[in-house]
Amino acid sequence: MEWEWISIEKQECGIKMGRLLSERSFQPTQSISIHCRSEKTSMAFRHLATIFKNGVIVGEGRIPYQNRTWERFEFQSVMQKAVDNADLTPQEKTSVKKWLEGDRTDWSGFKQTHMVASLGDVFGQNLKEKNAWKTRMLKAGLGNQGLDIPDDWSTLPEETKKVRLDKVMDLLGEVGHKNVKKTGSRMDKVLKKNKGTLDVHKETQGWN
Repeated sequence: MEWEWISIEKQECGIKMGRLLSERSFQPTQSISIHCRSEKTSMAFRHLATIFKNGVIVGEGRIPYQNRTWERFEFQSVMQKAVDNADLTPQEKTSVKKWLEGDRTDWSGFKQTHMVASLGDVFGQNLKEKNAWKTRMLKAGLGNQGLDIPDDWSTLPEETKKVRLDKVMDLLGEVGHKNVKKTGSRMDKVLKKNKGTLDVHKETQGWN
């Protein structure tokens, strides 16, 4: 595959590759495609994007991050940077940038995270264990997608944690079963209201 060749080429050129966290391909136009990677670094993580036109590399972008990204969907910012650097016509750049303004979130991951986190109700022997399981799974599945766990989370009463976690779980289950592009969803509205973040700081923030 093209991006596998790119990885090998960079390794042979002496460019250190970070541990792969995720990757995804996009097709803004019939002739233009973009492959993106999220890699772990010594500081945190970074996003990389490679733009192809008719199968030929025409541009790349790279953005390092220290915690989470502030963007509408994963890889939006690095793709915008790659487009600016790409050997494309002004018309092609305008077309791709307009495409990037839409919501290109891969919502399928929310459904998977919901399913795994729900197992906390099966494996947990008590409320504390159930909450701990759900928190770990939410961090693992949404850690770089806007999940915001407060610093004092460990000091909160277990009942308070349950209320907040249940509201996040309900939204994950809802969005995982809907075609957001056609119907929209409460999760989509909440993310927009909260600048793209899932916030469990307040029991009622964004969940009404």
